[in-house]
Amino acid sequence: MKLPDSIQVIERGWLSSNNVLLFEGESATLVDAGYVGHAPQTVALVKSALAGWRSHNPGRQGPARRGSPGLGRIVNTHSHSDHIGGNASLQAAFGCRIAIPAGIERMVAEWDTDALLLDQAKQQGERFAHDEVIEAGGEFEMGGLSWKAHAAPGHDMNALIYHCAEQRILISGDALWQDGFGIIFGELMGDQDALPATRRTLEAIASLPVDIVIPGHGPAFGDVDGALARAFRRLDSFAADPTRVGRNAVRACFIFNLLDLQRLREEELPAYLKSVPFFHNVNVRMLGFSDDDFASWLLGELLRSRSIELRDGWIYPTIAP
Repeated sequence: MKLPDSIQVIERGWLSSNNVLLFEGESATLVDAGYVGHAPQTVALVKSALAGWRSHNPGRQGPARRGSPGLGRIVNTHSHSDHIGGNASLQAAFGCRIAIPAGIERMVAEWDTDALLLDQAKQQGERFAHDEVIEAGGEFEMGGLSWKAHAAPGHDMNALIYHCAEQRILISGDALWQDGFGIIFGELMGDQDALPATRRTLEAIASLPVDIVIPGHGPAFGDVDGALARAFRRLDSFAADPTRVGRNAVRACFIFNLLDLQRLREEELPAYLKSVPFFHNVNVRMLGFSDDDFASWLLGELLRSRSIELRDGWIYPTIAP
């Protein structure tokens, strides 16, 4: 499994999505921009990658573009904070254009922090202005290759994935990971089509000629059939018991927020969970715990999985941000 030399994946840890750089001549396109808390690091990583590309490909540099060290465009797969959070900082640093999925145009233009899940999940974001939209079915170039956008509803009902048929590469965002897929937020918000839509997305991916998947999180991988089989099994378990969707979401989103906070007083956990609309609503709609029992359940789950540790009355994440 080998990606073309013109594609570089900057694999990130928790909080930030992967950054996919696609180089062509003097410029590059970046797919997804990470979390706003990591934005300075993202800018530095992109600058380093651009410098590395130029030093190893001196004949492809071309003249320097005024106001831009080489990043010409950002393309987002969907609207979640860990994928769009670096947009504003990268645009300020490089003067690049930003292309977003057509379905999120209004929420970005109006900076609807509720629709973007920032308010609901108590996550951060920095407003940015987009320059163009990408429609499902649209074709465009990145890194000297032709890509087609496909609708990928489920994790985000407006998400897109990007497929290069010639190289048999899929940039999947959070629609498919090596071991599953992203939280099915629509199901948690009462969208009855979210689970069926996730299945349709996986079936659509299975129908594409793909040898390499570049996911939104984790390393690029080549065992596409194996990943799809695991994803379908996970989806089947969610369909059999929808409360699993809620439990999975609360665990994952709490760790995300804890990494952003860095620590939280154990005694404050019940009140914190109630103060975050996403957690409170999932509990009321799907889980049915009392406030104290909700906190006790979550604490026990995360201690068992060794995702957190308790020290002097504080909850700390054990996962590196």
